[in-house]
Amino acid sequence: MRIFGCFAAGYFMSYGLRSVNAVLAPELTAELGLTNAQLGSLSSAYFLAFAAMQIPLGVWLDRYGPRRVDAVLMGVAALGCAAFALAESLGVLWLGRAMIGAGVSGALMASLTAYRQWFPAERQTRLAAWMLMAGTVGVLVTTVPVHRALPLLGWRGVFWVAAAMLAAVGLAMWTLLPRDRERAPADGAGTGSFLAALAGYREVFSNGYFWRMTLTAGVIQGGFVSMQSLWVGPWFATVLGVQGAARADLLFAFNFGLMWCFLALGWIAPRIGADRASLARMVALATVAVVAFEVAIAWAHGPSAWWLWLGYAAAATVYTLVQPRVGLAFPARLAGRALTGFNLLIFSWMFASQWGFGLAIDAFRADGLDEVAAFRAAMLAFASLHAACLVLFVAWPRRWGGR
Repeated sequence: MRIFGCFAAGYFMSYGLRSVNAVLAPELTAELGLTNAQLGSLSSAYFLAFAAMQIPLGVWLDRYGPRRVDAVLMGVAALGCAAFALAESLGVLWLGRAMIGAGVSGALMASLTAYRQWFPAERQTRLAAWMLMAGTVGVLVTTVPVHRALPLLGWRGVFWVAAAMLAAVGLAMWTLLPRDRERAPADGAGTGSFLAALAGYREVFSNGYFWRMTLTAGVIQGGFVSMQSLWVGPWFATVLGVQGAARADLLFAFNFGLMWCFLALGWIAPRIGADRASLARMVALATVAVVAFEVAIAWAHGPSAWWLWLGYAAAATVYTLVQPRVGLAFPARLAGRALTGFNLLIFSWMFASQWGFGLAIDAFRADGLDEVAAFRAAMLAFASLHAACLVLFVAWPRRWGGR
């Protein structure tokens, strides 16, 4: 429980900071006069920095162990929150947001690496699901509680509080996680050069199963998180016409439902077949459901349409089963690099997806659509891309190592 508690606290902060702009978007837009594309770029700076950290992060996790790496990075995230709180320009805000993304880049990967090394295989998917539940609790805190704290703290005060909490979590990781579980990896990642340790990624990126799962689960899960962490808030406000406290309440309800989905998945995961065929069937069915909900969301009208987002969230939770299974497909000595390689591609897509959705909205508006119609058109484009992922996943050739 001590191990899980420390890592869960870090991921709580990571996911909360990932999603806080969904609530703060009106304040940031009003104060800085941001366009949809600029808002998407600012929020996605987190994902860009997060993705850029994954390759060195995998080597550091295998070399130095998750305790030391995650504790230090929490300090970097705390400095990023301080920079964001002090910023007076879009450029400094972007830099602070990127520092936050870099600092929390190890929050989930450090935990999964530790669990891969320290706990038996049958616990991996349950621990992963419960970590994501802890992250969703962080999102809940960024909805109604943050909205109600804004009149007292302002958006800058919110980030000062986050900086203090991150520093406390980093200190707890450094002092409370067991040091005797840190071990030198067998392939020389702990003793050789950094460039030599990078060679371990060759084995990861040459694996056909890795690519089949990443190009489907990674793209669709990344797309969902880009929605959850930013665009669901503007969607409720612009398309469904829900404003102010009512919008914060709906965001809370949406993420509360997502938290229960992760909790249920934690109990269900050990009962799912461990073979690749069982997981592949689940991923294919989940992708059909995701595309169906995205199309329905694009066409639905009225405040009650927010219920469709709960169905979207429930279908998207299935993809959380993929990452720990991909990690188990490689030997323990490559655990950090396999998991971070997967994360690199997911978060690269989160960056492209979150920014691209804003660009698409602005592009459709430039073509003459009103703002609501532009949002709907962007969502339909999103669904079309995910439908293409489903076709690729089902038709993946056996000779590429995908079965």
